[in-house]
Amino acid sequence: MEITTVGIDLAKSIFQVHAVDAAGHVVVRKALRRAQVVPFFA
Repeated sequence: MEITTVGIDLAKSIFQVHAVDAAGHVVVRKALRRAQVVPFFA
């Protein structure tokens, strides 16, 4: 599983994270609260 593209939908309190691999298959689809964003990517 190698993530090639990450998209983030920025909102007021919930951020949607969407990541796909080279073939375009969804690897990650997750809703994060503001406080969870930095720890998720760290």
